[in-house]
Amino acid sequence: MARISGVNIPTNKRVEISLTYIYGIGITTSQKILSSLNISFDKRVKDLTEDEVNQLRKKIEVLRVEGELRRDKAANIKRLKEIKSFRGSRHTKGLPVRGQRTKTNSRTVRGNKRVTMGSGRAKAAQKT
Repeated sequence: MARISGVNIPTNKRVEISLTYIYGIGITTSQKILSSLNISFDKRVKDLTEDEVNQLRKKIEVLRVEGELRRDKAANIKRLKEIKSFRGSRHTKGLPVRGQRTKTNSRTVRGNKRVTMGSGRAKAAQKT
């Protein structure tokens, strides 16, 4: 099992796919990295030579991935909260940040509160 940027990437998958297990690397970035190193997309991780794995490590070391990227992302959100921007207040409240409607959608963000309103009329058992 190859270990790159502190992540064990799966050995039986294609290199193109297994690089996406690293936070901050998607399929497009993975393809760009592999094409720059002249490594076939269809090659499996277990078939990579030690030299190719080291080349991958060096190439990914330059990118902002994993912990560094997570810290940057958290710092950006913290900055928005500190300057009391609208987006920061939405992050604080746990609501959608990018202008989505909240009346009917965003159930997962709001905690899946499925509250149906009744007519307000008391039931027969409660009248007495």
